Amino acid sequence: MEAAHLIRDELDKVHALRTGMAGDVPLAAAVRDVKRFQARRFAGTYADLLRGGQYQAASRFFLEELYSDRDYADRDAQFTRIAGAIERFFPAQVAATAAALAGLHALTEVLDHAMGVSWRSLDGRATESGAARYVRAWREVGRREDRQRQLTTVLGIGQEMVRLTRTPGLRLLLRMMRGPAVAAGLADLQKFLEAGFDTFADMARHRNSAEAFLATIESRESALLTSLFDDEFVTCETKLEATLGLAR
Repeated sequence: MEAAHLIRDELDKVHALRTGMAGDVPLAAAVRDVKRFQARRFAGTYADLLRGGQYQAASRFFLEELYSDRDYADRDAQFTRIAGAIERFFPAQVAATAAALAGLHALTEVLDHAMGVSWRSLDGRATESGAARYVRAWREVGRREDRQRQLTTVLGIGQEMVRLTRTPGLRLLLRMMRGPAVAAGLADLQKFLEAGFDTFADMARHRNSAEAFLATIESRESALLTSLFDDEFVTCETKLEATLGLAR
């Protein structure tokens, strides 16, 4: 299937989920709680990198663009409108990366929605910590293969971004698109594309820096997945609580 169709199909799934939640205020609130918890968890897991150093910008980009609790509705709408243009005007690898990003976004929203349903069902456990509630919701949802696919896709997009930064003329093309993109109401998407490119281009200037950063993401997120699925409940809760403490 063409990249433009893939992008539209994946973002249609996201739109359908959002539409379905529009009339269910408690579910929408539960999904927001899940996303907020996950953003805090990421900030704790990578607190050392977010404090400074060569990976600070990359960690901040991941937190704000992939693990944030922000509402991406405007960017999604822009992404859908420009899907065909991405395929027509950008190199094939850019279009493929954009399609992978749309797929990741849709999978993340599906999983977050499922977590929200479970999170809401646990309202009666008012005395439990947020970490305990999260572990219960995670294990109730399950879907281990989808969680692994989510991480694999994140890493794949990162690896492709590294390759794209080495494509001659691509940064200039992005810069030339800035004015027309803003005029066309595509400012959010343009900001994301430029931020992603610049973040990985900066790392790529240092030998093996980007690869080391992605290896860190893979190692820490894989350890988290294993803990959430396999550790004793109390052990997993304790680890999450410690991680959240680092985010403060």
